[in-house]
Amino acid sequence: MSTLANDRFLRALRREAVDRTPVWIMRQAGRYLPEYRATRARAGDFLTLCKTPELACEVTLQPLARFPLDAAILFSDILTIPDAMGLGLSIDEGVGPRLAHPVRSAADVARLGVPDPVDDLGYVMDAVRLIKQELHGRVPLIGFAGSPWTLATYMIEGGGGDHDFKRAKAWVYSEPRLLHQMLEVVTRSVSGYLQAQRAAGVDALMIFDTWGGALAADAYREFSLQYMARIVSELGNAVPVILFTKGGGAWLEAIADTGCSAVGLDWTVPPAEARRRIGHRVALQGNLDPAVLRAPIPVIEREVAATLGAFGSAPGHVFNLGHGITPDINPDHVAALVAAVHRGAG
Repeated sequence: MSTLANDRFLRALRREAVDRTPVWIMRQAGRYLPEYRATRARAGDFLTLCKTPELACEVTLQPLARFPLDAAILFSDILTIPDAMGLGLSIDEGVGPRLAHPVRSAADVARLGVPDPVDDLGYVMDAVRLIKQELHGRVPLIGFAGSPWTLATYMIEGGGGDHDFKRAKAWVYSEPRLLHQMLEVVTRSVSGYLQAQRAAGVDALMIFDTWGGALAADAYREFSLQYMARIVSELGNAVPVILFTKGGGAWLEAIADTGCSAVGLDWTVPPAEARRRIGHRVALQGNLDPAVLRAPIPVIEREVAATLGAFGSAPGHVFNLGHGITPDINPDHVAALVAAVHRGAG
């Protein structure tokens, strides 16, 4: 029996009936909110914001103060693990993440160690506990990590600027054994990190495979999906797990076969097609194009209704964008979106 005042998000992940479709938004705590920008300025830099539990809690709760969302998501960054590995993370406004010590050789891979989630990433667990305390059971809290492949791309490239992933994809074909050696360490790190978040109190977990869609079909299964499947297995059934591969529409059935609770869909996947292919084995999360939020409010309302109608009335849908909200969005448009989801397909 849930002790949450609002548990429709968790019930939807279990494919149980809900009174209305639950909604949360990827990157819902972020630069589109003026209150976030004020807290970020007070912190001085992004990493200080992430590593100060009180500030991470503050920004996690900010969107819930504005919008009647059905879940909170931990404010953090997927690159906390490479940072804890000693790769020298810095994040500059307008430039993005940079790693001072990228992984470029067998010797670099050999030096990688699995961070201790308590000793090396304890600030994240402190933030989870504080957020849970401040939520007072209003809504569930989602924890997360990047997928092993996605983290490996940043670690090899040295940052996020090259979306062709020239170095990382070269390893796929020229250094596959070395890449697997690296992914083994990263997978153990992600698994332990997510288990620690679960122990700290999160109610659900999400794995962001942001760059899985950059891989060819066979390479995706070998270098991304199999490692996510292992993490799902190691996490067990204590909390639901959502897997999201951006650009992963070709592999929906295989993603569902991992044992995850829900498959995240980007905006390129028609919801009816996803349901036809996956059936009702797992819940589905998504998948409005984030660009819709730049449109006039009547258009947003129309597109929300169309998305809800496409998913249908069967249980097991969590409304979300097909990727993260962008910094240029008017918060009033987000309010309109949430209200339209809660009104239903109309």
